[in-house]
Amino acid sequence: MTRIANWKIVLVSLSLFGAHASANGVKEVDGPNVRVMKNEDGGETIFSRSADKRTLTKKTFKGGNLAMIAVYRMDVHGNPMSCKIIDGQQNELFKVSYGYHRETGQLLEERMFDSRVKRINKDTGKEQPVQRLIYLPDAQGNRGQPIAINLLPGKKFEDVFGEKSTALDSNPFDEGKALKPANPNARGVGRGN
Repeated sequence: MTRIANWKIVLVSLSLFGAHASANGVKEVDGPNVRVMKNEDGGETIFSRSADKRTLTKKTFKGGNLAMIAVYRMDVHGNPMSCKIIDGQQNELFKVSYGYHRETGQLLEERMFDSRVKRINKDTGKEQPVQRLIYLPDAQGNRGQPIAINLLPGKKFEDVFGEKSTALDSNPFDEGKALKPANPNARGVGRGN
């Protein structure tokens, strides 16, 4: 190809990217490493990344004031490895670590730790996260909706909901008879077994 043909391809690609960016709500593009997006609530979010693409900074503004900063450290493939969450007054609130499957590279878990108070698990002696998000794959192997586990101290389940669990101890239609134990050799429903 000639240089003119290469420049035409680049020019067409950039014009298509500009149309795609404006259709997706990107207000302006400030170079190859900065994006400014307008949020539905009227605020703005500015994404900026380092030249080596290993650090991504997300700044969220509400009413013109800085509300939050999230600084992500990325691996060579562009996946976040860790994150620090900072409020608008530059106070570090949380740090997050991400865990991936060794073979597929799929995100399995996020662990959020409190940066202000180090919470130690008395059983293990290690720092305990305040929240865990566990991602289980669906039947096609895609990442499913996360399961959120909040480990902040507070009221017990029984204090909030009044019962130990939502599982039935007995069938209300069998006049108080206890539920029969499940057959461990039973075949699953709908699996073609």
